[in-house]
Amino acid sequence: MITVLAVHFAVAAVAPILFRTFGRNSFYALAAVPTASFVWLILQHGAVYADAGTPRGGAAGTGVAEVLPWIPELKIELAFRMDALAWVMSLLVLGVGALVLVYCARYFKDKDENLGGFGAQLLAFAGVMFGLVTADDLLLMFIFWELTTVLSYLLIGYARTRLSARRSALQALIVTTAGGLAMLVGLIILGFSAGTYRISAILELAPTLVAGPAAGAVAAAVVLILIGAITKSALVPFHFWLPGAMAAPTPVSAYLHAAAMVKAGIYLVARLAPGFADTPYWLPVVLGLGLATMLVGGYRALRQTDIKLILAYGTVSQLGFLTMVVGLGKPDAALAGLGLLLAHGLFKATLFLVVGIIDHQAGTRDIRKLSGVYRSSRALAVVAAIGAASMAGIPPLAGFVAKESVFEAFVHYGTGAGPWGLLILVGLVLGSILTFAYSARFMWGAFAVKPGVETTPFKPIKPAFLAAPAILSLLTIVYGLWPAPVDGWIQPYAALFVPDGEDPAAAGHLALWHGVTPALGLTAITFALGLAMFYGRNAVSRIQGLVPAWIDGDRTYQLAIGALDDAAVWITGRTQRGSLYFYLSVILTVAFVLPLTALVLANKPLPENLYFIDPHSPLQIVAGAGIVIGALAAVRANKRFLAVLMVSVTGYGIALMFSLQGAPDLALTQMLVETIILVAFVLAMRSLPAELRDRTGGKYRVVRVIIGAAFGITMVFVAIYALGARVAAPVSLEFPKLAYEGGGGLNIVNVTLVDIRAWDTFGEISVLALAATGVASLIFVRSRGEGMRASATVAEGSVGRRSPGGGRGNTRDDATLAMSRRFAASSRDAWIVAGRTLAPERRSIIFEVVTRLIFHSIIVFSIYLLLAGHNFPGGGFAGGLTAGLALTVRYLAGGRFELREASPVSAGTLLGIGLATAAASGLVPLLLGGQVFQSAIIEFWLPVFGDIKFVTSTIFDIGVYTVVVGLALDVLRSLGAEIDEHFEEQSEEPAGDQEPGGVPAETTAKGKA
Repeated sequence: MITVLAVHFAVAAVAPILFRTFGRNSFYALAAVPTASFVWLILQHGAVYADAGTPRGGAAGTGVAEVLPWIPELKIELAFRMDALAWVMSLLVLGVGALVLVYCARYFKDKDENLGGFGAQLLAFAGVMFGLVTADDLLLMFIFWELTTVLSYLLIGYARTRLSARRSALQALIVTTAGGLAMLVGLIILGFSAGTYRISAILELAPTLVAGPAAGAVAAAVVLILIGAITKSALVPFHFWLPGAMAAPTPVSAYLHAAAMVKAGIYLVARLAPGFADTPYWLPVVLGLGLATMLVGGYRALRQTDIKLILAYGTVSQLGFLTMVVGLGKPDAALAGLGLLLAHGLFKATLFLVVGIIDHQAGTRDIRKLSGVYRSSRALAVVAAIGAASMAGIPPLAGFVAKESVFEAFVHYGTGAGPWGLLILVGLVLGSILTFAYSARFMWGAFAVKPGVETTPFKPIKPAFLAAPAILSLLTIVYGLWPAPVDGWIQPYAALFVPDGEDPAAAGHLALWHGVTPALGLTAITFALGLAMFYGRNAVSRIQGLVPAWIDGDRTYQLAIGALDDAAVWITGRTQRGSLYFYLSVILTVAFVLPLTALVLANKPLPENLYFIDPHSPLQIVAGAGIVIGALAAVRANKRFLAVLMVSVTGYGIALMFSLQGAPDLALTQMLVETIILVAFVLAMRSLPAELRDRTGGKYRVVRVIIGAAFGITMVFVAIYALGARVAAPVSLEFPKLAYEGGGGLNIVNVTLVDIRAWDTFGEISVLALAATGVASLIFVRSRGEGMRASATVAEGSVGRRSPGGGRGNTRDDATLAMSRRFAASSRDAWIVAGRTLAPERRSIIFEVVTRLIFHSIIVFSIYLLLAGHNFPGGGFAGGLTAGLALTVRYLAGGRFELREASPVSAGTLLGIGLATAAASGLVPLLLGGQVFQSAIIEFWLPVFGDIKFVTSTIFDIGVYTVVVGLALDVLRSLGAEIDEHFEEQSEEPAGDQEPGGVPAETTAKGKA
């Protein structure tokens, strides 16, 4: 089963390449995948049905099982099981999927856009549906469930330039995703109550769960799961999305909305019915909504003038019918339900494919314009007649065999369930009458000669185009005349509903003739009244016209979405005011009101042994006072630079706190982070006014003080209560042992970052790379108009702009830097010469000399921190920040030209290399048979150095180091060099005042001086 899934996904991945080479004929290659899988499925029949008789609540036969561990901590496995129910569903998924792909090869044209993507999505959908029906893990099944939602969204919206297609795709996505989220909650409750997420195990435990102490939670979980099923299978009140989905190409409708996706909800009901049909709300939901859907769908089908919409609403009706049958929880209903499910897949896929041919050859689906199509293509009419007759339940077709069994089951249920059962039976017969009537309406509308309507031009149909629906109609006939094989496939599943000790034959059998029975009488009533409704269609139409137009599910959905949009606009208008003060007030108010309310309601005493200052570290008073003074000074500062500097004072105070508490690694990192942030703020603020204006005063200042003080005090007490509420030993107590024995290092903090919690660190450095990209985008990206003007300037031979964060400069920058090198004291190894490009008032000779002395030392120290961080304070993060500060010092000494000299490699390249290095350190152990990010300890001896212990997680730390250096370089080039260039552009002389080579005359004159 895992191989079948892998092949589907692998071929889907290369499908676009096939279509670029072979065009629409590539659909044949794609069809070979589900065809081969179908053959494999047939060969598994013996293994699946080896011991078909299992007790109530278990899986339908031991079947074939495959299990691969995935996330053991969450008890999630790649668990698949092929039992009788999964085998029957897989027949439909793979068989119809193969025929639909063959049909696509003639339905589409080579000039149709994005055929490769469409074919890939359709094949992937077949694989996903196969995974859904064979998954034996609740959460794994949910993953496949949501994948069907995503793929259906893409397939429905295939014609992305049509508004109706985009709208319908989004509508289907919203409705089915909402149901899926409710279902996820139910699956988690059910798995938690059972103590396992294995579906087969849960079904075996079902009798205990339904009657046990967690019965209420289980009943609620079942209802939530049913919500997911009814949204996916388009039951009332969520039925409206399915007719809207007819905006998809007809092959999608034939597969997703007749044979596959909408059957997912039916499958889920059938899967859970053996164990949970006795829960309190099961039958009211399944029978009530199923009957309402059957009647509403049939009623709406009689109002449609589009033959595709007739089938769409007919599908809605049949899905309600199927839900009632498979959810009844009786052995005869289970047999009839799966029999009807197969029959429905055959005749409804046939009819949708026929509609596609009519639309393709005639150019219309409107029954008011179609006339005489029967005369143009008798073969097509015969195929359609077989499908429509099976849908109406006419013998000797599959639909008749299945519907007779359904009637038989509900006759038994109705006679034993009192008035409620009889009402259900009457509703079922009425829905079947509607089914017969819209089946006749479909045939009349699509093929009949209509008085006063010209004969519809109809192109000849090639045999390859008609092959798929013809095969499906042939299978419909074979099923009807010889139902014994289908009966044998389904009996093991129906046996699950037979109570222990009772006759296994209680499910009955599928047969073409059961004799003269009440079910046969109901069939005769259905035919008679259905014909009467068809011939009296004008009167029926007039009666339907009296129903108010506002009774419409789609209209209700649109009103609900509109109301939600209006509410969103109203809330946004009152909350997104563009005021930072307002945003912070809302955030901080919520952040202290909710925890404070919880603390008050909890009414817990304060923990014992509280102290204000650590008696072993009285210097904390000094650090705390510095933090408080810095915070108050930042609030009172009237200059931006002073405010930022005071904020940094609080950060340095926290670093001192860490140091006093015996955390030198954290103190070092905090100090470096605070320094680099201070530099970034100062560089960015050069474009802002120096003074802080427009401060809020009066009553708002008091409110802000109250909110700030309340937030701070609340967070103090939250921390105290949180520390005092611990009931178990902290997990961090094991970190020293894990760090030394597992990670091979003495620095607990660094080993945790690069080994114990390497996944977290990898996510963090990925965020750093994204942040760097965002900073560069804000600074370097110009408007489209400016980009066009820059391109025009380059085309004229003038100076172009350099690439964002890149190492290359423009022609004028190169000339300026070359001129500076010519006046260097040492031409052999000249550096820190770009200071000559700075204005005299910005240049500091002392700073340049100091930079010459310390730059290389800082770089070497950063590498020491990187390599020593596994056992001593430091690590890749601290080392990268130190290297970033070295680049900062060199930039401040020599300006943007010196920054270019300091790092000829672009920031983006460093970020990419760092991420790639970190990722490689995680993948290589996996390729060698270990786990992702698993580290190894290598001990060896080298001359001079002696014994060496190297831990491979250091390679990951090197990646961290490189990413942090890239981030620092990106900040310097974005907030430093780029803003410098903006200032130069604003103040530079006109181009005519430049000397040849692009060097400003003023700069050249200074150099000559």
